[in-house]
Amino acid sequence: MNSSERIKRLGWFLPLKLASYIILMSVVVVWMGFPQYLQAQIVAYSFLTLAFTIALSLEKKIKLQNALTLLIALQILVEISIESGVIYATGNVNSSFSALYILTIVSAALAYRLVGTLLVASTVSAAYAFIIWLGLSSGTDSEISVQALKTIFSAQDSVFYSIFLHILIFYLVAFISGYLAERLSSSDLKLENASRELRRAKLETDEILTHLNSGLLTVDSRGEIIYFNKAAEHILGYTEEQAQGMLCSEIFGDRMPALAACLMDGINSRIVYPRKELTILGRYRNELPLGLSTSILSDESGRLRGIIGIFTELTEAKQLEAKVRSADRLAAVGELSASIAHEIRNPLASISGSVQVLRSELELTGDNGRLMDLIVKESDRLTNILTDFLVYSRISRPVFNKVELCHIITDVIELLRHDDSYNDKITIGLKSDEVAIYVVGDEGLIKQLIMNLAINACQAFESGNGEIIFSIFKDEQAGKVNLFVSDDGPGIADDVHSKVFEPFFSTKKDGTGLGLSIVHRIVTAIKATIRLLPDVSKGTTFQIGFSLYGWSPQKTLPTEYSQEKTSPTLFSS
Repeated sequence: MNSSERIKRLGWFLPLKLASYIILMSVVVVWMGFPQYLQAQIVAYSFLTLAFTIALSLEKKIKLQNALTLLIALQILVEISIESGVIYATGNVNSSFSALYILTIVSAALAYRLVGTLLVASTVSAAYAFIIWLGLSSGTDSEISVQALKTIFSAQDSVFYSIFLHILIFYLVAFISGYLAERLSSSDLKLENASRELRRAKLETDEILTHLNSGLLTVDSRGEIIYFNKAAEHILGYTEEQAQGMLCSEIFGDRMPALAACLMDGINSRIVYPRKELTILGRYRNELPLGLSTSILSDESGRLRGIIGIFTELTEAKQLEAKVRSADRLAAVGELSASIAHEIRNPLASISGSVQVLRSELELTGDNGRLMDLIVKESDRLTNILTDFLVYSRISRPVFNKVELCHIITDVIELLRHDDSYNDKITIGLKSDEVAIYVVGDEGLIKQLIMNLAINACQAFESGNGEIIFSIFKDEQAGKVNLFVSDDGPGIADDVHSKVFEPFFSTKKDGTGLGLSIVHRIVTAIKATIRLLPDVSKGTTFQIGFSLYGWSPQKTLPTEYSQEKTSPTLFSS
């Protein structure tokens, strides 16, 4: 018998024993006047009843199984002895209190089941036969005692039938009560197992539905919301308490009438939507794209029980779709760029060469000279555009190696000082929290990436004065190295931030719109990340994220890297 079953059965046992105690005390004290020969048994019985009650109340906190078993056995033995004394003193074989034994037998069935109850019945039968013999015999005359014993076992005497009938009743009550206790215990065990399995199934089902990443709600045939999981709360902006029991047309009518209409279509017309996109207003009145799938819940007869709606927020999917479309556009532009460059480059080289020859051999003045200079200038500009086309379309397949980032930036700074976009009024600096920081990438492509951003920054200085700062921060916990390329130029308007990496988009008068597109293609090729930081008070800042060389998620971080570093050291400028 497990602990919970034992406690449950003893919970029924206690009231019955208390009832037996009250009845016995009433008989002994009120009816019999508390005779002296029963005083010791009554005191022991009272003490055992109190001890049993206390032990049963402490069973859940302290394991007292053995103590309870012993207390019950002692209590039953003392109770049988008191009952025997009462019967002996109130008429012996003719006593009307022999029914007290039945209370003891029935209470024993709750504690010991069938076998134990039959043992108690045997003890009761022996005690009853003994007190009948004791009442018919004399303690001093052995012949009378022997004669009393013969009377008990004589089928011709009424005493024999009285004893036999009582013992038969004792065993019959023991068998019936023990059998019923066994059946009750078996039924309780089956019911408990079934309840446990039902709770487990319900728990597992509730856990699965509650922790779905997709929103899930069910409405009944009247449109009343029955179930509303956590994801539905997060997506729709209503709590389960607010939604449950409400009509979907009422609660969704303000911010998401399209969702309510889809659910009511299923109820009113049995129309289901395997896949439907709609727009709702979130809790902050912001538009949210929603992907909805509905299905009908029917009973065995085919009648409509309700509608199940499963939905997900499509914001990230839409963003990913936009990125895929942008990548497709960039790939198409790359193919177009390569074709145009091949078709134009050779004729343009011939034209440019011929013009250069004419310019050197002819002495042109006035408008003719200005026209010749314009042809040369525009030919050079067209050549630069074609060069950008070729760079954009021919980003080579990267070779990933261990690359030291500080060294590359130092080389870029040196190359930048010899570029046409640079002048002496521009200040360039490098800030890093370590002298050498290693990342994963292609050295040539990383150098081209940083050089393009630096040239773009130099070209942004309209007055010629400006400052460009390269800042490197290592995040060992995330396994990333962030490079910030900042300038204090005029900056980029917030409304065009999303377009800066698109081909042919430029805010410069003479820009081709391919510089940042080339940067984006390089970042994609080397599996890095780039973003234009918003809300910069002055100038422009690009953040490029590289993978830290040698990092793994299981790597234990040194103590010095557990704190955020806010003041990198200036190594070169």
